[in-house]
Amino acid sequence: MQSVFSPSSLSCFDNCPRQYAFRYVEKIDVDSEGVEAFVGKRVHEVLERLYLFVGQGMLPSIHKVIARYYANFDELYDAARVRIAREGTPLDFYRDAGAQGLDRFYRRHYPFDRDETVGLERKIQFRLDEDGRYAVRGIIDRIARAKDGVLEIHDYKTGRRIPKQDELDRDRQLGLYELGIREQLGEAGDVRLVWHYVIRDESRSSQRSPEQRELLRHETARAIDKIRAERAFAPRPSGLCNWCEFRDRCPAVNPERAAELAALAADLDPPEPEQLSLL
Repeated sequence: MQSVFSPSSLSCFDNCPRQYAFRYVEKIDVDSEGVEAFVGKRVHEVLERLYLFVGQGMLPSIHKVIARYYANFDELYDAARVRIAREGTPLDFYRDAGAQGLDRFYRRHYPFDRDETVGLERKIQFRLDEDGRYAVRGIIDRIARAKDGVLEIHDYKTGRRIPKQDELDRDRQLGLYELGIREQLGEAGDVRLVWHYVIRDESRSSQRSPEQRELLRHETARAIDKIRAERAFAPRPSGLCNWCEFRDRCPAVNPERAAELAALAADLDPPEPEQLSLL
């Protein structure tokens, strides 16, 4: 059982306790991933590289940014390892969607002088309580200081669904990142949470009150208690099964249910690719 939790491991249990057990209890190693996760990683690494250059006073052209994305994609893509859950969708659809998203992101934020980068791919680990029973870790895509002085936590999303504002105001992932970064940096002022929906070319933001931060702290501790008390780890079949790396060994996925699960998946956005999915 985990001793340190990440937002993605907590979400994994919420979605399907059986998947959580495969991934974090039995720790089954599966060398495959969905194409959406693969594209998300390529987008993240290019954006990290872009902001590294910006921080050094250099701004690569959009053509170089896109060329780097395509080069990384082609070098790392392995048809035997990267799965396409939606049958009939060509690889180029996903490949080009990432490039188009990067192109729009670049043009929206050019010349990248609206804030100052404080950290890229910043690792955090912190405790929710004084006794250390509830530990959380994560990796923040980017931390910046905006021109109004507010510290911002930026997260890149490559899914097509944009949550409603009330969902973002309750988002656990960036809310926990705020708790961690406040502790690491000793930040006492306002913190702004910012989501960039790269494929959709849209951004959203949210800020939490002290009361909301404390509520999140207690709710996360209760979620960890629930996981630690779990014994059955029963599967929870849904459309998300089509993207699960343990699909072939799960008792809930069988030929009789395949068509039903595929129909459910048709109306779903795939799970957001998380860099912490294997932590």
